[in-house]
Amino acid sequence: MKEYEATVTKEFCFDAAHKLEDISGKCESLHGHTWKVQITLKGRINENGIIYDFTKMKAVIDEHVKKHLDHKYLNEIIPQPTAENIALWIYHRLENLLPGIYKIRVYESPQSYATIKFNQL
Repeated sequence: MKEYEATVTKEFCFDAAHKLEDISGKCESLHGHTWKVQITLKGRINENGIIYDFTKMKAVIDEHVKKHLDHKYLNEIIPQPTAENIALWIYHRLENLLPGIYKIRVYESPQSYATIKFNQL
């Protein structure tokens, strides 16, 4: 049987406040966003036709990420909570729970996001 590599992405949103230190402009003041996060796994399609079950992926994300960030003050959780640092924080929370994390994208607005890719498989 031929093997195929693919990616699957789960997206979720949370609301949270933050402020950024040593950044000129209005982002130094306390403000909030509706953050959107996309977590992409990369792997081989298994005998059931999937890389990873979306329902299980959602449960892991809700338990280990979303419940810790939603309606929180991010500076109390993540030092200098930029979109990049939030993506790294999420990766470190999930790296041993979700196999094959390939990419995490964090949107702080519909037009502004950071993407971190991880070389795995």
